[in-house]
Amino acid sequence: MDIINLKPQRVWKHFYSLTRIPRPSKKEEKIRAFLAEFGKNLKLETIVDETGNVIIRKRATPGMENRKGIILQAHMDMVPQKNNATEHDFEKDPIIPRIEGEWVYATGTTLGADNGMGVAAAMAVLEADDLEHGPVEVLITTDEETGMTGARGLKPGVLQGDILLNLDSEDEGELYVGCAGGEDGSFEMEYKPQPVPHGWEGAHINITGLKGGHSGMDIILGRGNANKIMVRILYKLMEKCDIRISSVEGGDLRNAIPREADAMICYAPDKKKCVISLAEEMAEIVGAELKLVDPGLGVTVIPCAVPSGVIPDDVAQKVIRAVYAAPNGVWGMSASMPGLVETSSNLAIFKAKDGKVAVHCLIRSLVDTAKTDMGTALACCFANIGAKVSFSGAYPGWKPNMDSPILKLMLDTYKKMYGQEARVKAIHAGLECGILGGTYPHWDMISFGPTLRSPHSPDERCLIPTVQKFWDLLVETMKNIPAK
Repeated sequence: MDIINLKPQRVWKHFYSLTRIPRPSKKEEKIRAFLAEFGKNLKLETIVDETGNVIIRKRATPGMENRKGIILQAHMDMVPQKNNATEHDFEKDPIIPRIEGEWVYATGTTLGADNGMGVAAAMAVLEADDLEHGPVEVLITTDEETGMTGARGLKPGVLQGDILLNLDSEDEGELYVGCAGGEDGSFEMEYKPQPVPHGWEGAHINITGLKGGHSGMDIILGRGNANKIMVRILYKLMEKCDIRISSVEGGDLRNAIPREADAMICYAPDKKKCVISLAEEMAEIVGAELKLVDPGLGVTVIPCAVPSGVIPDDVAQKVIRAVYAAPNGVWGMSASMPGLVETSSNLAIFKAKDGKVAVHCLIRSLVDTAKTDMGTALACCFANIGAKVSFSGAYPGWKPNMDSPILKLMLDTYKKMYGQEARVKAIHAGLECGILGGTYPHWDMISFGPTLRSPHSPDERCLIPTVQKFWDLLVETMKNIPAK
């Protein structure tokens, strides 16, 4: 079966159309043009603002003009992650979806259900002529995944509605009323490469097979971080086998747990056995630690040509120790919402090559002071080795409002529809609600969506039956929005 025939077909057909259009973050020109044309073809008021957000307005169903205005909000970009063995150009090639049981996956890449399902649902609302609703505005923001650029750039006074329905959460049956804030930490330094000692040999150390995942949603799962594992191995090899490091490259997205890493090293010929046996030993140790949560770890040592240069040993020692010591993963749990991560860091990118070292981390927290504390801990690790420390892209969290009228309406609606209580949650990830609520403080906001798993990784998938429930809840909620 093709996904275009899944139910509700009016949502899945639009999601399929989105898989045809390249839309990696910061390369949204094609999807922006597609969405603008979609709105105009429906003869709806369509705006592309100066930041690149697309805003489409639809009038109320006759007789419902006095209802509070709704903003349906999603983001147009997707995280471009693929398996190393997959040939895919995210700027040109379509996503190839496939159905496995009750799940929709992509083939070797991220699926883009984050947040394509939200965009598809909003498109279905705009196109439908059989729904009951008050005034509707659809806000599709740009570049959410790499900086929430669209949300930051939205000007006050542009949107007219009263209630924001964010369609970007990932567990059906859960209503989100809060989210973590975040900030990027960057740590950089330079070095002068040195020649490889005469007669030494070269090898690549490759780390593969990890699950990776969303650095907010999946950080609590304790999955392996390829950068931290690589540094753990390199530290031991430097200590026991007297290696030199030519380069390290791991991770490429700030909001994805790094799944793979590569290091090029050099060693004296008589140390080859030491290198191979110790790497195998470390792989066994770390693999045993991760076997219940991330069992696919692979560590290989592959001989290669001797590189042109290496990082000076004193510099390499400092960098490896700093990255080893840098906080990664869960830093603290929420006291007010049991089971929710309060503060975390993802050591997302580590590159040391051609005279430059760069480490990039994404810090998240529900509490601004705890976010600052985590940043300070990271800064101390890298300032101590003379690295340049900088922080950027800070965005606020979204403080829960348990007295929210839209929350009460949707809790009542869900109970009537499905005979059970929806769960009220906050999320350890960055939803745009925090930023948008700062620009439009009068908005009553909530976030919900179908069930997704492993977003930001090639294992991303969407649970098919939950899309129907997500759509039905959206339709019934719009129908019951109260008068102004």
